[in-house]
Amino acid sequence: MTGEWSEQRLDGLPLWTLVRASHLVGQDFGQLFARHRLSPVQFGVLAQLAAAPGLTQTELARRVLVRPQSMAELIGGLVERGLLVREGPGGRGRPVPLGLTDDGLALLRAAERDVVEFNSPGALGLTAAEAGQLNALLHRVIATRRPGA
Repeated sequence: MTGEWSEQRLDGLPLWTLVRASHLVGQDFGQLFARHRLSPVQFGVLAQLAAAPGLTQTELARRVLVRPQSMAELIGGLVERGLLVREGPGGRGRPVPLGLTDDGLALLRAAERDVVEFNSPGALGLTAAEAGQLNALLHRVIATRRPGA
């Protein structure tokens, strides 16, 4: 489909709007997490392990939406910082469950208030009902666009 590009046409493209919103929110989240010496993906790993202890590197990659190959270095860094622990011997081809250390849980708790406040309906310029609807719709987009869904 070709045609004249206009602001109205661009504003009518939902995923393009999502990309634009993602850039703004990503920058703000980056600053929020930097105060806690975390990246958004590192926060996601800590939060996922708090919600479901014992996940493997591959399971974490799936949940935080990054490639499994990217997780090895990220996990290694969190282990070196004393935030995660490998809960098994591992070895070639053997998945190793991961867990939060006390320091990892403490850091996650320290970031929690900022994250919850940042996600509050008021911070989004939405009502509680609108924020719930937005969240539900975004989860549908993720489920639809996720590889292998």
